[in-house]
Amino acid sequence: MLLQISVGTGLLLANILIAAVAAMLLEVVFQRTHPWMLREPHRPKLVLMIAGVSLWVLGVITAGVWLWAFAYQWIGAFVTLEEAVYFSLVCFTTLGFGDVLLPQDWRILAGMTAANGFLNFGLLTALLIEALRQIRLGQFERRKSR
Repeated sequence: MLLQISVGTGLLLANILIAAVAAMLLEVVFQRTHPWMLREPHRPKLVLMIAGVSLWVLGVITAGVWLWAFAYQWIGAFVTLEEAVYFSLVCFTTLGFGDVLLPQDWRILAGMTAANGFLNFGLLTALLIEALRQIRLGQFERRKSR
């Protein structure tokens, strides 16, 4: 059990680090594009921003799923990488189909994968909303100042 918790904790920390670095890089992009985003026309830029951030979030989620999948493959929990990716994705998204299960020696990792996915989706959704809020506030303030 301690080995499971240790492996899971390491994977959680690695995923948190990936998400934090991704958020920091996204903030750099926002800072550099902020003046452009404030200029008219606003709507096409908002669509572009939402699409871009959504793809960025999906990339971070995908990286997390693959990290867990490679770990499952490394510990020998699954025979094929496809099975490891599938299980990781099902857990990370908290779907929990139950058609593929971890061996009993590693089953605590399933819950840790789900907790990691739940956390990532929440944090990255908050990032998306905050980015949209900041841009919209800036656009409204700029429109008022004219």
